[in-house]
Amino acid sequence: MTTDATAFPQEARAALTNARLQGALNHLKEGFQVKRAKAFDAYPIPFESLREQGRAIKEAALSQLDELLLQFEAKVTANGGKVHWARDAAEARDVITRILKESGAKTVTKGKSMVTEEIELNPHLIANGLTPVETDLGEYIIQLRNERPSHIVAPAFHLRRTDVEESFREAHQALPSSRVLDNRPALVSEARGILRRHFEAADAGITGANFLVAETGSAIIVTNEGNGDLTRLLPRTHIVVTGIEKVVPRLEDVSILLRLLTRSATGQEITSYVSFMSGPKHADDADGPQNFHVVLVDNGRSALLGSPVREVLQCIRCGACMNHCPVYGAIGGHAYGATYPGPLGAALDPGLDGLAKTYHLPFASSFCGRCETVCPVKIPLTKIMRFWRNESFSRGIPASSFNRGLKLWAWAARRPALYRTFASLAARVMRMIAGKSGRVRSLPFLTGWFIVRDLAKPASESFQSQWRRRP
Repeated sequence: MTTDATAFPQEARAALTNARLQGALNHLKEGFQVKRAKAFDAYPIPFESLREQGRAIKEAALSQLDELLLQFEAKVTANGGKVHWARDAAEARDVITRILKESGAKTVTKGKSMVTEEIELNPHLIANGLTPVETDLGEYIIQLRNERPSHIVAPAFHLRRTDVEESFREAHQALPSSRVLDNRPALVSEARGILRRHFEAADAGITGANFLVAETGSAIIVTNEGNGDLTRLLPRTHIVVTGIEKVVPRLEDVSILLRLLTRSATGQEITSYVSFMSGPKHADDADGPQNFHVVLVDNGRSALLGSPVREVLQCIRCGACMNHCPVYGAIGGHAYGATYPGPLGAALDPGLDGLAKTYHLPFASSFCGRCETVCPVKIPLTKIMRFWRNESFSRGIPASSFNRGLKLWAWAARRPALYRTFASLAARVMRMIAGKSGRVRSLPFLTGWFIVRDLAKPASESFQSQWRRRP
C-alpha cells in the first residue's frame, strides 16, 4: 500500500488500456460534474461570491496559522482533551501508537482520513500488534483488497459491484455462501452488519477532520454514513488525526466552507452528518469517549507555508479538481502513485513527498484550467504546477532525454526563421497524415499524446503568415 509516483508513466499507460477502469471513469461526469453544477446553480447567491468568501477565509487563516493553532490547543486542553504535535509522518505514527498502547487498545475503528493514508498509519499499527478497521464503506472495501484510495472522496470509485461482491465473499467466509449479493443494498446491508460488531468491540476510534475551529477547540467531520459518529462516540479513546492547515478562526467561517465543500464534493446542500468534536465525555453527557486526543501533523506543510506554493494549503479536500480534470478522467487515481491524485496531488505531493519522487505529477496536466475554474477556494493550481515544473527542470531531475528535448526546442525557438521552417514542414506532414478525415490520430514521436486525444488538421497557412499579409 506504499506510494510510488516514480512509476507514473508506466502506470498511466496501463490505466489507459484497462477497460474496467475506463468504464468506471465514464461515470465521473454524471456522478460528480453534473451534480456539482446543479448544486451551485440552485444556490441563492452567485457562485463566484461564495468562492471568494471561501478563498479569503482560508488565506486569512494561513496568514495567522501559528496563532490559530495555539488558540485551538488551548481550547482543546480547556475542554479536557490533549493536543499532540507531529513534525513528520514517522512522529505522527509514533504518537498515535503510543496513545493507543497507553490506553490499552487492541482494536481500532477508523473513520475516513486522507492524512492517515498520507502517513501510512494502518501498516504501522498492524506491525505494532493493533488491528485497524476502516469503517467508511469505500475505505473498508479497499482495505479488504489491500488497495489505496483512487479518489479522495470516493475511495472505491474505480471498482464495480461485482468486484465488491468478490471481496466480500472472500473476506466474510463465516456467512452463508448461498447468500445473495447481486445488488448494492445487499452489499451495504452485509457491510453494516460486519462493521456494527467492530464498532461495538473497538477500544479506540480514529477520525480525520475536515475543519478545526480555533475559538471553540472543535474538530468537525462531514459524513454520509454515520460511521464517523460511531467511531468517535463508542470507544473509550478517540484520536483526531489531521493536518495543521485545517484550522480556521470561527464557527461562522466553517458555515461558509461547509457550503462550498459539500456542493463541490458530492453536489449536496449538506451531508447527512456534520459532527462537532470538542473533547471527552462530560459527566452529564449521554455518550462520548473518556479520552480525547488531537494529533496535528505537519509533514512538510510548514515548509510549503513559506514557499511560492503556499496557496495549495487552502485546499478543503473536495475532489472537484480531479472530477473535472481530463488527465484524471483518463487514468484514474492509482496511476499517480501518491496519496493525493489529480491536480491537487500534482500541486501538493511534491511538497510532501519530495520533488525527486513526484516530478512526473506536475507534468500530468494539459493546463486547460478546469481545476482552477471549479476549485471552491480558488487555488491557482496550474501556476503551482508550473512552479514545480520549473523547479524540476532547474534541479535537473527529469530524464536527460527530456532535458535534451527541451534544450533543442529552445535552441530552435530562439531562431525565428529556422523555427518557422520546421513548423511549416511539420504542418505540411500533418496535413498529409490527416487526409480527408481532417484529424491527426498518431505521430511517431508522440504516441502517448494520441492514446486519448487527436489533433485537428493544421491550416494551410500559419497565423503569422496571415498576419504579415495584413495591410
